[in-house]
Amino acid sequence: MVAQSEVRRCRKVIRTSDSKGNPGRNRQGVRLDDGTADDDKMGRGSPLDETAPLKLEEFLPYRLNVLASLVSQALSSVYAQRFDIGVPEWRVLVTLGQFSVMTGKAIGTHTHMHKTKVSRAVADLERRKLVTRRVNRADLRESFLSLTPAGRAIYEELAPSALEFARKLAEVIDPVDRPAFERALEQLTERSKLLAAEVADIVDGKQEK
Repeated sequence: MVAQSEVRRCRKVIRTSDSKGNPGRNRQGVRLDDGTADDDKMGRGSPLDETAPLKLEEFLPYRLNVLASLVSQALSSVYAQRFDIGVPEWRVLVTLGQFSVMTGKAIGTHTHMHKTKVSRAVADLERRKLVTRRVNRADLRESFLSLTPAGRAIYEELAPSALEFARKLAEVIDPVDRPAFERALEQLTERSKLLAAEVADIVDGKQEK
């Protein structure tokens, strides 16, 4: 049988709050706190450390990534709900609408998508009778891709909505600033290509060793 003193001791330990939900105190008057208040404050974020060498919200690559993600999410309203296609399928569809006939490799280069993602997108569009292919007689390993009449109809239907979306997106930029904005985009794109190529060369060099 448990001693009464042990029962009283357990009750003191368990009782960490009063009837109003406030942290209780032990017999010595020490406040019994389980640390949830501090955890709640930490969950809301600690004060900004101005001495931090890298701040994510000021980091240009992160800001560009967030911008691209938000634009892609908003743009999906033009094609995702109406035509039930995803980003890769959208890029393939628009690229073929622009160039009429291309190989999968050329589409990947133009859209900056990995060949596996291009292949899956093309397969889905083929299944839906929106894209057709014919073998390249000069190179049987690849095929020429083009839009079917149904695929062309979707391209022509969504093009005006996509252009209107682009107009609304860019209207926040003063017309006087747009040439500079376009130059900055081109310069950042070219620099990013150069940096990506440098990384690829480093990776290839390590694989050869």
